[in-house]
Amino acid sequence: MANKDYVKRGASPKKPTKKTAKKKGAKQPVSNGTTPWKAVAVAGLLVAVFGYALYFLNDSSESKKTVTEVVPVKAKKKSSTEEIPPMPEEQWSYMDELPNKEIEIEQKELKVSEVPYIMQCGAYKKSSQAEERKMNIAFQGLNSTVRHTKGSSWFKVILGPYKFKREAEKDRHKLQRAKIEPCAIWKDQ
Repeated sequence: MANKDYVKRGASPKKPTKKTAKKKGAKQPVSNGTTPWKAVAVAGLLVAVFGYALYFLNDSSESKKTVTEVVPVKAKKKSSTEEIPPMPEEQWSYMDELPNKEIEIEQKELKVSEVPYIMQCGAYKKSSQAEERKMNIAFQGLNSTVRHTKGSSWFKVILGPYKFKREAEKDRHKLQRAKIEPCAIWKDQ
């Protein structure tokens, strides 16, 4: 089958658009005006049905209510010889007890670990990166060191040693507030 060349045929004639049809005086669809009145009538009918339903629901709830009679109960008359007993006097003992009260608090003894805690705040391939981290930590008022172990290519930034883990946690929170993270706490080897 041979290929057809559509370019040589030329452009197809343009169809008139709606704007051009209006300008030329083309016929418009004629509306007889009954459509809006039908919509208003249907809406009015729906409102009437809804109002009647509300009235019917309101009326039916009142008719189902039962009427109960209230019978007055006659109270016994007290004789004038019976008197009301006097109010008891309240005695509060806490006013006397609290100033003399002693509370004993038992404090747990903190266990000092044989192996101290250290905090590592980074391991870097270049010593310049480790020194930069050490400088950022120094701006927070903490002392750190850079360790380079033999046989390893890593430079570790170490804080410590700490006797208690709580001290290391305190410093780690201080560094976290300064956006210096992650820092891990370990026992020194």
